[in-house]
Amino acid sequence: MSSGSNLQSKDQFLCSICLDVFTDPVSTPCGHNFCKTCITQHWDTNGPYKCPLCNECFASRPQLRVNTLVKEMVDQFRGEAQQGASSSSEQQAAKPGEVPCDVCTGPKLKALKSCMVCLLSYCQTHLEPHLTAPRLKKHQLMEPVENLEDRMCLQHDKPLELFCRTDQTCVCSLCVLDHKNHKFVPLREESEGKKAELRKTEAEVQEMIQERRLKIQEIRESVKISRDAAYREKAGGVQVFMALMESAERRLKELLKEIQDKQEAAEKQAEGFITDLEQEISELKKRSSEVKQLSQDEDHLHLLQRFSSLKDAPPTRTWTEVRVHPPSYKGTVGRAVAQLQEEMKMMMEKLMEAEMKRIQQFAVDVTLDPDSAHRELFLSDDGKQVKHGDKRKKLPDNPERFSYCVSVLGQQSFSSGRFYFEVQVKGKTEWDLGVARESINRKGNIRLKPQNGFWTILLRNGNEYKAAADSPVHLRLHPGPQKVGVFVDYEEGLVSFYDADAAALIYSFTGCCFTQKLYPYFSPCFNDGGKNSAPLIICPVNQADR
Repeated sequence: MSSGSNLQSKDQFLCSICLDVFTDPVSTPCGHNFCKTCITQHWDTNGPYKCPLCNECFASRPQLRVNTLVKEMVDQFRGEAQQGASSSSEQQAAKPGEVPCDVCTGPKLKALKSCMVCLLSYCQTHLEPHLTAPRLKKHQLMEPVENLEDRMCLQHDKPLELFCRTDQTCVCSLCVLDHKNHKFVPLREESEGKKAELRKTEAEVQEMIQERRLKIQEIRESVKISRDAAYREKAGGVQVFMALMESAERRLKELLKEIQDKQEAAEKQAEGFITDLEQEISELKKRSSEVKQLSQDEDHLHLLQRFSSLKDAPPTRTWTEVRVHPPSYKGTVGRAVAQLQEEMKMMMEKLMEAEMKRIQQFAVDVTLDPDSAHRELFLSDDGKQVKHGDKRKKLPDNPERFSYCVSVLGQQSFSSGRFYFEVQVKGKTEWDLGVARESINRKGNIRLKPQNGFWTILLRNGNEYKAAADSPVHLRLHPGPQKVGVFVDYEEGLVSFYDADAAALIYSFTGCCFTQKLYPYFSPCFNDGGKNSAPLIICPVNQADR
């Protein structure tokens, strides 16, 4: 009816000439209305002057004036028409991903609500009955969704509106009879609870994302640090080898100059001898010519007068023993190489001092673990010294304690990064030092080697040093170290031992694969009737000594 009323109202405002809504409506004397432009043009082209609707003729051309009442009504109609058109334009066709109206027969408009009773989705126009009709107002409306059939109970054909927490499933009102003694809640309540869980999960996921972003940043920073370290190492390596090359070139030039100087001296000496010999030859040739000439002289008086002076020939040098000996180059190259070796040794000492300073930056505070100490070991109160005693203490045989070998571990464990500590071994004839993994055997006889979880060096018989590799490596250390530094790079798989006082590398285990915690390992060995009674002492690392 509303639509019909609108059509009738529109007919009242249509010009019978242009068949469109009036523009500047005017009235003729007979009472009919036309657009001012339409009736004027009609009378200009058609005569006599009469009404186009009723054909009433007028004696003269009527004076036309705009009918203000009709104009106001037309303006009002135009405003209502524009408002209606605007309202209708708000209802747009459903886009991909939007729920379409199930009732529209033409273009499917976007649905505003879905009815859980009718199992249909409605646009604004088709939703109106559900908002106005008393019977339809009772239907349950919800935000538009597709596949409404999936929201119905397949068994009872009722809406799924409850949640069984016992079975963790959605049910209708009739399903309650089949779920005796189960706990039910409305879908909204359960949904709100699940939303809370999802929000918590979302927060946890965001936290995990943030952690991973931070880890990415950390890794990138590590790469940058590694790149900077590589650059410094390259620069340092280039500088060192350039210095070695310059030193070698300098020594080579000195060697070549020394050989050249000797050769030039020998040649100069030979040239001097040759000059003297040639001068004497010239004098002798002159003497020979005079002697020959005098021997042919027939003037007896003149011969006798000259004979005496020619007979006394000028003294000449005896050249029999004169020799030009080639220079001796024996040992020249050897001395140059020895000097180069001495320079390289000094350079290596400086490099090792710098290396010691670098690794000492990773110094850690290590103390001895009394729970792991063999019963015959005596630890100082500060946990820094250990020695072997003659008496066995009464201590509990806990799993951490060494029961056969006189050994002890440090209290501190390390599972990443780098660490360094120093141990004084002065005055001892036997000892073991290094690191051990957490799962080592502590109850039986121990073989120190990486395969068994030990990375150590050791001293036996006062001067026999060994690296306890899978095949023992004999070390030539003269003199032996008084203080041993132990350095570990967990990720690099490196365990190195240093003579801390001499800043010299003793031995390195490389290519190790660490998967467990590492503990500092100490064994002062048996005291050997007092010959090996000196303790092992964990010393503070003092970089100022370097």
